[in-house]
Amino acid sequence: MIVAPPQHDAHKSGILSKFRLFSPILAGATLKERLIGCLGALIGIGLTGLVTSVFMGHDPHLPLIVAPVGASAVLLFAVPASPLAQPWSIVGGNVISAFVGVTVATLVRDPAIAIGLAVALAILAMSLTRSLHPPGGAAALTAVIGGAAVARAGFWFPIVPVGVNSLLLVLLGIAFHRFSGRQYPHKQAVAPVNTHKTADPPAAFRVGFNTEDIDAAVASFNETLDISRADLDVLLRQVELQALMRQRGDLVCADIMSRDVVTVTADVSAEEARSRLLDHDIRTLPVVDAEGRLLGTVGLRELAAMAPVSPLPISQARTASSGDPAIGLLPHLTDGATHAVVVTDDDNRVVGIISQTDLLATLAKSLSQTGPTGVMGGHGQGI
Repeated sequence: MIVAPPQHDAHKSGILSKFRLFSPILAGATLKERLIGCLGALIGIGLTGLVTSVFMGHDPHLPLIVAPVGASAVLLFAVPASPLAQPWSIVGGNVISAFVGVTVATLVRDPAIAIGLAVALAILAMSLTRSLHPPGGAAALTAVIGGAAVARAGFWFPIVPVGVNSLLLVLLGIAFHRFSGRQYPHKQAVAPVNTHKTADPPAAFRVGFNTEDIDAAVASFNETLDISRADLDVLLRQVELQALMRQRGDLVCADIMSRDVVTVTADVSAEEARSRLLDHDIRTLPVVDAEGRLLGTVGLRELAAMAPVSPLPISQARTASSGDPAIGLLPHLTDGATHAVVVTDDDNRVVGIISQTDLLATLAKSLSQTGPTGVMGGHGQGI
């Protein structure tokens, strides 16, 4: 029996949760990620200053590094997936804003007017050039109130040190993120296309929400979100998949896969592989080596135009493990190109295959059941 905690204990627990050592504000942030960000900033800013000093020869009339670059480092190393932290945003945003600031400082003599005008016009310039970067506002402001050194530099200030600092920081950021196993620059999600070259949206996007729904939801917030619409689309669809896996995660690949798998070796001819596909009325054949280890797959579509004696056009296979949730294969088997997922063991040997038909039959039976989903066998290889 579960007993509810006393009211005062629950209140105490709530208070303590507010004073946790690390309570991230942004989704996906962890203490490990923040520590990696701290290390990146240490290396990035330190080396940027060092290289700049060598490049400039310790010029006493120009700063070694400008303060806005420190703010750029926060975005670059702490939230590298943000649209505001991408290379063009950092370099373009800082340089363009600095040019705006120098121009305003040259034309407007009243400091009170110049500081506001510089930041406002910097935001406009960055927006028009798709280089919006928060530290750019500081770069524009520095150009106006930076003192005698900045005034002497004039229109060289946006190039040296702002441009040099920003470019060095980005290059170091790219190297650091690759070394630490993180992706940077962030690759925007690609809009889904119908692989059959028709006007219909891909099958997986014909039900549920669409881009118009995302636009309407974002508009309802009446504010700008720090995430692209394409990434938001991918995130929401991943949420749908995770929810489905939570509800039907008890069903694993081993429950539904076909175990008597038809395979070919890489040395067979295209004609023989095509004959085997037609004999078994399937679309996908795993290609294995002499030990039964998976090399890839070959499909009827690729073989259709091949000469009978041509070598096999082996493609990279979609794979899964027997213990993986079967529902997790949905994105692959509904992408319009993948007809089957090959199930392999720890030694990369083929132990089964799950086709679109297998998963469709599983989902149909699963939806018709009100109790726990039972074990179902395979229904065909790549049909």
